[in-house]
Amino acid sequence: MNSKKRGLLIGRMQPVHNGHIEIIKQILEEVDEIIIGIGSAQLSHELKNPFTAGERLMMLNQALAENDIERNRYYIIPMEDVNRNALWVAHVKMMTPPFKEVYSGNSLVKQLFSEEGFEVHQPPLFDREKLSGTEIRKRILNGEDWQSLVPQATVEIMKEIKGAERIRNLNVKEKSEII
Repeated sequence: MNSKKRGLLIGRMQPVHNGHIEIIKQILEEVDEIIIGIGSAQLSHELKNPFTAGERLMMLNQALAENDIERNRYYIIPMEDVNRNALWVAHVKMMTPPFKEVYSGNSLVKQLFSEEGFEVHQPPLFDREKLSGTEIRKRILNGEDWQSLVPQATVEIMKEIKGAERIRNLNVKEKSEII
């Protein structure tokens, strides 16, 4: 049996946006299957990390379905941070199916996986000025259009979980704590 070419992409996805979907589509042109790690899975309800791993998993699953990406071509795995860089790659390997390719724009991630002998690629970034979680969260706080930057699935889940309200409430809470 032929072994499948499998790649790993890790991102916080706070929230899932159109750039994530484009990167995943691009990677799927190079590999048979993609392992999508939802990074910093233990964090939520913070301005920088407002959504739970489960909420991000829902956004991603539904956005991939919305984009007709075949279910048998991806795995979504929440990944907690391990705050010991020397152990992190081993932790990721323990949590995932086997893979040989790693896709990341994060210089530390690239360094750590390179040192462990993985083939590391810089994924293309799509309209990075607009397509970033930071920009989307900023637009939500400023009452600007953010819906056009995310899949419809993300918009729907954000409504369901009152995600925009959560971000606004976290902003007020975090401002009041910085006194």
